[in-house]
Amino acid sequence: MSSSPRPARPASLPRRTGRQLRRALGGRREPLARSVDRSRARAWAVAALGLLLALALATAGALVSYRSAAPRAAADHGRLHQVDAVVLGPPQHGTSAGRLAGGYESRVEAEASWTHPDGQPHTGTVQAPRTAAVGSTVRIWVDPDGTVTAPPLDRGAVVVSAACIGAGTLLALVALVVVGLRLRLRALERRSDESWTRSWARLEPLWSGRAGHRQDD
Repeated sequence: MSSSPRPARPASLPRRTGRQLRRALGGRREPLARSVDRSRARAWAVAALGLLLALALATAGALVSYRSAAPRAAADHGRLHQVDAVVLGPPQHGTSAGRLAGGYESRVEAEASWTHPDGQPHTGTVQAPRTAAVGSTVRIWVDPDGTVTAPPLDRGAVVVSAACIGAGTLLALVALVVVGLRLRLRALERRSDESWTRSWARLEPLWSGRAGHRQDD
């Protein structure tokens, strides 16, 4: 019983990748490859390196953003205080931050009073639920002076912000790489067409025999 021939052993991935990289960089000379083909391979290689660099820069940008925002968020958590504010009057009107779709207002401005942790009383305008009644309490954040302020960012918000910065940076850099590659490939395509036109103008008379007819004439 004859055994089936063994399939050819494929080249290892590192060796095949090395050959492709040498070809892209012009270090591997193919006998039938034109200079424009090698330029096109180098353009793809440069684009691949550009994508790797874009990924590295985007990752670095996200890490820098996180490392700069995380300490500020931690400092705000230690500096700001959350206290109870007593609603003194009925809600007056809504703010752009509290408006939902259809014009419905989930939070409105209301006059309220609160006491800072150091015992100092304060009065001012706070954000309260639309259904807040006079005498009810709402939780607010105040700074060391007792002034109402925005709540500090939590860890999740810092991570999301850093991820958005990294993703935006990556998309912008990838777009630049893609545009640059397309422009380069179009230029090489025009060069290839021009080279083909010149070669055809030179070789077509020889191939068709018209050059011999001209010499006979």
